[in-house]
Amino acid sequence: IKYITDQGGKAILFSHLGRIKTEEDKEKLSLRPVAEHLADLLNKKVTFVPATRGEQLEKAIAEMEDGDVLVVENTRFEDLDGKKESGNDPELGKYWASLGDVFVNDAFGTAHRSHASNVGIASNMKQAAAGFLLEKEIKFLGEAVDNPVHPFVAILGGAKVSDKIGVIEHLLDKADKIIVGGGMTYTFYAAKGIKIGNSLVEEDKIELAKELLEKAGDKIVLPVDNVCAPEFNNDAPAKVFEGDIPDGYMALDIGPKSVELFKSVLKDAKTVVWNGPMGVFEMDAFAQGTKDVAQAVADSGATSIVGGGDSISALKKTGLSDKITHISTGGGATLEFLEGKVLPGIAALADK
Repeated sequence: IKYITDQGGKAILFSHLGRIKTEEDKEKLSLRPVAEHLADLLNKKVTFVPATRGEQLEKAIAEMEDGDVLVVENTRFEDLDGKKESGNDPELGKYWASLGDVFVNDAFGTAHRSHASNVGIASNMKQAAAGFLLEKEIKFLGEAVDNPVHPFVAILGGAKVSDKIGVIEHLLDKADKIIVGGGMTYTFYAAKGIKIGNSLVEEDKIELAKELLEKAGDKIVLPVDNVCAPEFNNDAPAKVFEGDIPDGYMALDIGPKSVELFKSVLKDAKTVVWNGPMGVFEMDAFAQGTKDVAQAVADSGATSIVGGGDSISALKKTGLSDKITHISTGGGATLEFLEGKVLPGIAALADK
């Protein structure tokens, strides 16, 4: 934004906030507070227009001077009447494109979605470009996946195998090791015949986990011990079990031996991609594994890329954010990029 205004450009800003399904959502999810905060950050006047189309918006844009900044109301307000934004309504994309001369897309977080405000505008513009953040994301994630410096280690956590299947399959050919933690571990345990007690499991994915393990050989590294408790509660009495998890207990974090194992894998890594926590890190009693892995990534000296909301929250908790090479701003977009999928928001810019 500063770059555009410093060059004498007029910055017309589009963004969305939350999901809009009712009129009440509109009251709660206006971009007005965002525009006000932006004015503080830029230390200059920012015009907010409480409309997504029409005379008021067009007049405000016509009155802009060089270097001005204007924020348009939440693009998803257009979803209330037939999902025009998230359904990429052709008329809406065309209309929004008519309001400016050049389109800069800097929203990596929505690049995996085909919306009117990214794909719609880009496809109706003569000139479109990636912003600096989008460029940085493509550079770091692209290099990590397509041209990593080896040894390349991927760390995948989070609750569900189903969310990460595509990533595991895509990275099996590229990574030297894939460390698995978090709730998805226990579907792999079940596939190996290790007892999981009351731990999280996706019954319908056990066969697939078995196939992935067979295909991966020793590439997939699973935890060897787990911090377990009788219930999902920060104050529940926790115990560490190696191997089998007894009935009546659920695994909520990786144990100290797993941390040592993961550290040894990360020690020589030159590229590390991390997505998803190692346990229920929101509860202090089960946050240690995620903290220790964050520390190991920071200490590895590798080019490190962390993506996904939970991993980033965990990093902030540990205060290690500044030791990571690149913190990705995408959730679903980062995952789809790591799966090797084409992201429509980026593809729409490619021929411009």
